[in-house]
Amino acid sequence: MKPVKVADGVWWVGAVDWDTRNFHGYSTMRGSTYNAYLIIDDKITLIDTVKAPFFNEMMARVSEVVDPAKIDIVVSNHVEMDHSGALPLLMEKLPRAAVYTSPQGEKGLRLHYKQDWDFHTVKTGDVLNIGRRNLAFVSTPMVHWPDNMLTYCPEEKILFSNDAFGEHLASAERFADEVSLGVVEEEAAKYYANIVMPYGAQTQKALAAAAGLDIGIIAPSHGLIWRRDVPTVVGWYKKWSADQPENKAVVVYDSMWHSTETMALRVGDALERAGVPAKMCNLKTTHVSDIMTAVLFSKFIFVGSPTLNNGIMPTVSQFLTYLAGLAPKNRVGFAFGSYGWGGQSVGIVDKIMREAGVEMLDSVRIQYIPDEAQLQSLSAHVEQGVRPYLGTSQTE
Repeated sequence: MKPVKVADGVWWVGAVDWDTRNFHGYSTMRGSTYNAYLIIDDKITLIDTVKAPFFNEMMARVSEVVDPAKIDIVVSNHVEMDHSGALPLLMEKLPRAAVYTSPQGEKGLRLHYKQDWDFHTVKTGDVLNIGRRNLAFVSTPMVHWPDNMLTYCPEEKILFSNDAFGEHLASAERFADEVSLGVVEEEAAKYYANIVMPYGAQTQKALAAAAGLDIGIIAPSHGLIWRRDVPTVVGWYKKWSADQPENKAVVVYDSMWHSTETMALRVGDALERAGVPAKMCNLKTTHVSDIMTAVLFSKFIFVGSPTLNNGIMPTVSQFLTYLAGLAPKNRVGFAFGSYGWGGQSVGIVDKIMREAGVEMLDSVRIQYIPDEAQLQSLSAHVEQGVRPYLGTSQTE
């Protein structure tokens, strides 16, 4: 298993996970990578490790460059186990190595692994000399855990960016310029929408902290390394973290006997008549993490459910729980659905979305099977509801 040269004396020694298809409920249909980076200097340094089952793959790559026992320093940018899982196995082989991490990182690593390693805590502005090179640390709490930090090597102009600027994407290529930019953008957007979205304000602070760095390469913890087009991926993050969605819509629904589905299709048609492109997302066939990728770009989130057992469809409940956790801002919502007798579903959807911070239009419910007059009324309601919000968002 060959390492990949990132710069003189700097190597990618991570692992490729071709098989993973789920990451905390996020559908990873293109797999993932766990990136670790080896720097050969007076003090040989490993930046992050990999998920525990991939320890041997990482060590095989390290061994192609240097005897692993010679590693002096391990930098832990993030505690989460897809980054640190192999650390206990590694430290068994490196009893004298030091672990550099944030104060929250030390706390998290101790709680995870119950080990008293030679910890050294660092904060923004701290610099570690490893010989010809220096490593500067930037704390980025809540992008997306309290312990997160970035590591920057000014001599190589490399930003080891942790969970920022990455993707869940398995490939034989290691650099973003070796893969279709459209594929990379799609996966980067999905990663941001499903992991980083709740922390837009913190991401803006991290971008500001990194703005003064002379960055030639971005080496994230997942996905592809950016050695060209660095301004492109930074621009994406500036746009996404600003929480200024476009005049687009996502219509999310489930249905039992097609009545709510009929309403959803008419809602989508009404949105398009109002000049709002709508993505239709039937929860029977569309994964919630793919819906959230569309939500990233969409001002309008319209959700439909029939009433089931005095409540909402389980698929709709799952989506709303997922949506509330990711907390998209500056969105406008609408609840709709059919019912037989109780009719509680629409009110439940409306309440959950309001509590998630979504500004809601007046909801609509229809008993049993909607007729054409009711559908026309629904269409008019949607068109009139969205028009005041048009022209106030970023469009392309």
